[in-house]
Formats: sequence, C-alpha cells, structure tokens
Amino acid sequence: MDDAALIRLAAELAERAAAIILAVRERGFEVIAKSDRSPVTEADHAAEALIVGGLRSETPDLPVIAEEEVARGLHTEPAAAYWLVDPLDGTREFAAGRDDFTVNIGLVRDGMAALGVVGVPAYGEMFAGIPGRGAWKWTRGGEQQPVRVRPVPPEGITVLASRHHGGDPRLQTFLRGYKVATVRHTGSAVKFCRLAEGAGDLYPRFGRTMEWDTAAPQAVLEAAGGAVRLFGGGRLTYGKPEWENPPFLCTGGPA
Repeated sequence: MDDAALIRLAAELAERAAAIILAVRERGFEVIAKSDRSPVTEADHAAEALIVGGLRSETPDLPVIAEEEVARGLHTEPAAAYWLVDPLDGTREFAAGRDDFTVNIGLVRDGMAALGVVGVPAYGEMFAGIPGRGAWKWTRGGEQQPVRVRPVPPEGITVLASRHHGGDPRLQTFLRGYKVATVRHTGSAVKFCRLAEGAGDLYPRFGRTMEWDTAAPQAVLEAAGGAVRLFGGGRLTYGKPEWENPPFLCTGGPA
C-alpha cells in the first residue's frame, strides 16, 4: 500500500472503532485500574481488537504495537516501519463523561512519525496527516478539508494544557517567557489536533506520555505545519526504551 491507501485504512478502522466506543458509552461500562493505576474500559479493549485485527490483516508486513496488548505483556518487535495504536486516548476523560478522547493510529518509519489518523468520536471529527504532504479534517457527513496551523495572534498565544496536569508548577514557570492570551485545559490528543487546525498555538507537555499517545497526532500536527520538539532540541522520535516519551513541546505557528 502507498501512504494514501494506508491513511484510508487507518481512517476506516478509526471510524469503526469510534462507533464501538460511543456504543459502549451509551450503554454504560466498568472502569478497571491497570497495574500502573491508569484506567481501562471495555471500550479500550474492543476498539483495540478491531484496529489491531484490521491492521494485521491488511498490512501483515507491518508490526503493530498497541497500548492494551503491551499492558497485558504481549511483546511485538518493531521494525523499520510499524504501527502504533492507542485505541482510546484519554480514558480518564471518557470515564468521567467528558468528550475529549481520541482514537490514535500512527505509522512510524525509521524512528519518525510518518503518517497518522486521529479520530475524535464525541465530536464526529477525523484528522489525518502525512508530513510533507498535508493534513486534513472531516466531520461526520461532511467534506474533507485541509487544515493548517495559524500565525501567532498579536494579542498573544492560546496555550493548550493537559487537564490532569494543569496544576503542574512547571507550566506557569515555562509560560513566563510568552505573551499568553488564554490557557485552555483539555485531555488527550485533541490538543495536537486543535493546534493543527489553528485553534491554539502552544502545548507544553511535562507529564508522562507513551509513544502510542503521540505518534498519530504528531504526524497530523507536523503535516499541518507545526512541530513537536524536545525541550533540549530535536524532534520527538520513536523506538525508545519501554515506549516512554520525554517531556516535549508542540507548536503551531512560530511561537
């Protein structure tokens, strides 16, 4: 498959997974704590089973690394190219009845986020991106439209911050060097997507994230003209020990 076909496959699977997640939310569910104390639900498992099954069936040459499989101790060796899947990013938001949760399906090549699809089920939105070729958004029943980061507004930047790490003192210290118009707290990979479509300017992340959290939305944001950088410089890359990311900074237009 070429990249366009891979995006179509990922988008189809993300859309089907979104339908499963919303159906589980509608009928109710139990929240279980994993060994690392993070929450998981029936929706996480069902969405991952669908996505992983589809990817392995249609792209058998590409390994699939998926969050809940890793949590269960299933180990898949990565290769020069492989999928990273978070079937329900923002489970805390989902469990709390909020809408900021996503379905993330990203492809890594040579340690870089090469393409990605991010579904936002509660809003009926889908984002896709291939760095160097562009990023797109479409809504349920709507036309696909290109998205692009915005220039920094003269009144100052809009900062998107994690809802669960919003009180981190490092955030306020970091923002002292910026002209800030507003700070908005939200969950999951939605923050990357809002930067990509020009609804924000900066997202500093100090708390823990995993590679499946970021591969797909990083591809979308970079495809839209943004950047995901380490605080010490350099791009956020993939294939790290235990799949864990260091702190990073997402930017839209030059901030």
